[in-house]
Amino acid sequence: MRTLLSRAIRVDPSFHVGLGLIGILAVAEIFFATSYYVGRARAARMSAEAVAPTIARPAAPAVSLQTPAPVPVQPAVPPAAAVPAPSPSLVAQLLREGIELRDRGDTTNALARLREALDSEPNNTVVLEEMAKTYESMQLVDRANDVWRKLQEMGPSAGAAYELANQRLKLGVPAPEATDSGIANSSADATEHKDIGGSPEGSVMGITEVKTMETPDPDAEKNLALQIGIKKQPGASIDHEKVRIFVKFYDTVGDKDVKLTDADVNYEWLTPKHDWTEANPEVLSVKYVRAKTGGASADSSLTEAAATVRPGQKARGAKGSAAESGRRKYLGYVIQVYYDDELQAVQAEPSRLLQLFPPSKSTSAR
Repeated sequence: MRTLLSRAIRVDPSFHVGLGLIGILAVAEIFFATSYYVGRARAARMSAEAVAPTIARPAAPAVSLQTPAPVPVQPAVPPAAAVPAPSPSLVAQLLREGIELRDRGDTTNALARLREALDSEPNNTVVLEEMAKTYESMQLVDRANDVWRKLQEMGPSAGAAYELANQRLKLGVPAPEATDSGIANSSADATEHKDIGGSPEGSVMGITEVKTMETPDPDAEKNLALQIGIKKQPGASIDHEKVRIFVKFYDTVGDKDVKLTDADVNYEWLTPKHDWTEANPEVLSVKYVRAKTGGASADSSLTEAAATVRPGQKARGAKGSAAESGRRKYLGYVIQVYYDDELQAVQAEPSRLLQLFPPSKSTSAR
């Protein structure tokens, strides 16, 4: 048989070709099958590795596996330091100072503060309103009305100041309360005594302060002295020959009339030069003495002349001889400062003396 098979192979060559093809096909099939299963296994493994980070660790992101970077600690800042409160403006500060000075009776410096505020904000309605009120407290109605008119010209945009200006210009300055005789009783005097006055706009001199000092005197019903500080405005040049200072004391007569005093009045400069070459105030001392013996009143013209003092001289009041009915009692004073015949400053205690005896704007009108 072996001989027959060997012969067949030798006889038919196609047998070798067919057998070779079968072997090749078998090897190819095995190769492709192996490649298919190996490829699927590899694809499955790669897919599993790709999906694993998102499915197997959803609650632990990759960042959480690393050490977090240090975060700088911010220092604790107090709320007040974090947002500093805005400082008041210069105008608001000057306005506040002006009102405080006016309330204390120092209208001279009050007006200076208000004018400085207006230099920064010329149309500030609040400052203009307070300036008008300050002029009213000085009984300078014309100047007050000039300011009220400026507020009125601004129209309704000035707000409440516009309404107040209309009221003031229509009705005038409200008069302070007084008795029918024009003289308050003794209890009213005790509460009314407050220095009121000031300096007109454009003045070169002003009254800085007035100190009243009373001295116990067994021989006098009243013994008091005024120390009056008079200062030039910054930058002003003063010729002391043109300065005139009037200090007038007033008495009540029979508790119903107010008249110029007939008491002894003496004047003395406490500062040596009183020529206003320096910025410091010059201080004038004026003394009022009413003797217990009483006495006659002075003629008004003589008393007024005695109540006038020029720098560099002393003056002395004198008593008159004309009898006058009623008992006299000290009431108060009015101080007027003139320069080059123009009113510079006025101050009074009590304030109603300025209504009873309004100051003249110039010495020529006296």
